[in-house]
Amino acid sequence: MTKTMAQLPYHYGVKVRVFPSTEQKRLIKRNSDASRFIYNEMNGMNNDLFWLKKVKTPITLVLKRIADLTERLKKPSTAISNIHGWLNHPDFDSLMKANAIKNYKTAWKLFRQVHQAGTPNFHKRGYSQTYQTSCLYSAKVTAPTMKNGSVRLTDNHHLQLPKLGRLRFKGLPLKILERANDIRIGTTTVSMDAAGHYFVSMQIGSEHPFVAKQHAIESKVGIDLNLDNFLTDSNGQVIDNPRYYRTIKGKLAKAKRKLSRRARRAKKSQRRLSESKNYQKQRLLVAKLQLKVANQRKNFLHHVSTTLVKNHDLVVAEELRGKNMLRNHALAMSISDVGWRTLLSMLAYKADSYGRNFLTINPRNTTQTCSCCGHVMTGKNKLTLADREWTCPSCGTFHVRDHNAAKNILAKGLVAL
Repeated sequence: MTKTMAQLPYHYGVKVRVFPSTEQKRLIKRNSDASRFIYNEMNGMNNDLFWLKKVKTPITLVLKRIADLTERLKKPSTAISNIHGWLNHPDFDSLMKANAIKNYKTAWKLFRQVHQAGTPNFHKRGYSQTYQTSCLYSAKVTAPTMKNGSVRLTDNHHLQLPKLGRLRFKGLPLKILERANDIRIGTTTVSMDAAGHYFVSMQIGSEHPFVAKQHAIESKVGIDLNLDNFLTDSNGQVIDNPRYYRTIKGKLAKAKRKLSRRARRAKKSQRRLSESKNYQKQRLLVAKLQLKVANQRKNFLHHVSTTLVKNHDLVVAEELRGKNMLRNHALAMSISDVGWRTLLSMLAYKADSYGRNFLTINPRNTTQTCSCCGHVMTGKNKLTLADREWTCPSCGTFHVRDHNAAKNILAKGLVAL
């Protein structure tokens, strides 16, 4: 019996850019809109049920409505399709419907586990599009691969998707193409970003690792993340902060002002923004500028995280509370631009893939503590953000603030390990 995706020991995610035809673009939009509609219908039914149960007076009409909603939520796919007959149109992928319902249930599950993101909200219509489908394999298929499912590679440059048909793609790593007969495909996401670029993201699984485990090199490092120079490690190496958003901030602000003027002009002449060609041209320009910054930052963080994980057996970083830090309005823009949380998530999954250790520690007093004698600066002697260099009053050791913090972070990590 073949294993399911969940039973496979190794999982990986790949994202490729695709180039759909006009008809395929229409189908992607229809499925995206339908997916959002189903999600919102589920949310609407649950909201109605919640508030109706708050009614203390046993009104017959209310009790009947509660019973009706409870019955519908047992089999939501059938119930929603029966009420909204247009969802039975052949343009729609049946697995898209199942995934929309599954995503809504997952959102509730995450809320119950984490209690930070809040309850599921209604999804608003925007300029981006996305929906999920799944790769199914026939009962006759004894060895599921990337070439024999409902989502499959037809060759090294084309893939087949349900309802959409054949799509040209680029960007799939060569190591995945070479192992296509050893890998199976799971959940697949079709998306379009605000700049009009189309992508297909695939969850893939295998019995064998996707990344070779690295040999032990007996090297450990602590990293201190800061706004002055992005990252300083316990060995004294410093990585400069590229500040991608700041370099393009002026140009982006000018483009947004122009976009705002075109929006006002369109509304003044009573034209919808979707029909205003000048507005849409400027919107695409703004979206591409924002996308450029995001791609630059992501590329930089990938290089930094991969280098750290490949060159060290243990990487220790400080736990960051991004939401709390963003409350400081003087630093909010710089903190958002630097991408610390993304770096830490990259380090976590890459360390797991390469067989390395990565952990985060409580950063309490890592800046204020002398890494030589353990003296803690308190009271009037407490260091401020302006103090980049200091001398320990206890042992007289001269410290560079960030290098000292990185040493303390590594020491705490070794104790925790």
